[in-house]
Amino acid sequence: MTGPTDRPQRWNRLLELLAESGRLSVEEAAERLGVSLATVRRDFTALAEQQLATRTHGGVVATSVAYDLPARYRQTGGEAKQRIAEHAAGLIEASSVVGINGGTTTTAVARALAGRTDLAEAGGDQLTIVTNALNIAGEMVLRPHLRTICLGGVARRESYELHGPLAERALAELRLDALILGVNAITADGGAQCRHLDEAGVTTEMVRRSRHVLVVATADKLERTALARICGIEQVHVLVTDTDADPAAVAQIRAAGVRVDLV
Repeated sequence: MTGPTDRPQRWNRLLELLAESGRLSVEEAAERLGVSLATVRRDFTALAEQQLATRTHGGVVATSVAYDLPARYRQTGGEAKQRIAEHAAGLIEASSVVGINGGTTTTAVARALAGRTDLAEAGGDQLTIVTNALNIAGEMVLRPHLRTICLGGVARRESYELHGPLAERALAELRLDALILGVNAITADGGAQCRHLDEAGVTTEMVRRSRHVLVVATADKLERTALARICGIEQVHVLVTDTDADPAAVAQIRAAGVRVDLV
């Protein structure tokens, strides 16, 4: 069989299938993913242990949880995502105040920022990171050359993001030089989009408080739409995506006045 060998990829696909039908058998999952029955059984057991599904005789059924994998189980690698992260991190000026929302791509950008030797060696004012993502704050606070501000609020277990009135109230007192914005979708017509309304509220406020908005998104994000709009395309200054991006979608976004960097 030649199905996905990476566990996070399989789990994402299994949860997508489960969200569609509410119930999934071992045999059906093995056929859809192109993996062995034994692999599916192990995955089903692991999903049940993580309370992402309920194990039944011969399969699993959906539980009343959101069908986003918690961030620690999601694929965070990939050459394209790493190229995007390193390029975006290189666009940030030293001593600036940078907002970063949650997500695997923005987490990669935060790590690339933390690894910039010029920031570690620079004297004077520190780079300040303002984030609503607990995982990003937890990593960045360990870097003595960075100042980390974590917004308060209610935590979403899938993305480790904080949202709600507390986060938005904290943002009202802050000014951001730049925002590294991760999205679930971006189009010329729909602007920057995400899957969850509560996430959109705080992220939209981050856009309002930023002088410069830099969206980081892999090529697939240019070919889809999502439920909630974060901001219009006219509020995005730069989009960093990979060279697999659809040329027509790139052309439309550029025509809307956005600088698009293909890496």
